[in-house]
Amino acid sequence: MFNHLSIEPLRIEACLTAILCSFAIGLERQWSGKPAGIRTSILICLGAYAFVATAVFYEPNVGAPRVLGQVVTGVGFLGAGVMMTKDGLVHGVTTASVIWILAAIGGLTGFGNYAAAIALTGLTMLVVLGISLLEKAFKKLKTGAHGENEPGSNLD
Repeated sequence: MFNHLSIEPLRIEACLTAILCSFAIGLERQWSGKPAGIRTSILICLGAYAFVATAVFYEPNVGAPRVLGQVVTGVGFLGAGVMMTKDGLVHGVTTASVIWILAAIGGLTGFGNYAAAIALTGLTMLVVLGISLLEKAFKKLKTGAHGENEPGSNLD
């Protein structure tokens, strides 16, 4: 019998995993005043999940790796779009990297590896928050491209 509540090939628990993981990362980015906040993070991760899950469902052996490769390429263009140069400094590299990680979390979720997706989310949060705390504790870490006195240093 046809189930009207089915969202196959997507799975509710996978959608929730992707949403919760990307919400946590997006919340940090938005709280810090960085580009790619909560909405963008959720959409990137959920989109990567949907593409990979669909490929796994219809063509697991051939289609899924190809789709994953295309997701990586497409998300690379999104990341490139948030990077900019100002006064000889490149800004937005961390945000571009976070966008890439969000796609990886979505891909892991699409392959059904929720534990790895959650672990990668935790590691990402550790890096983003941990390095920020280190930079605040040790002012010397905020020199050069990350310097507080550099013009536009809050664009990452």
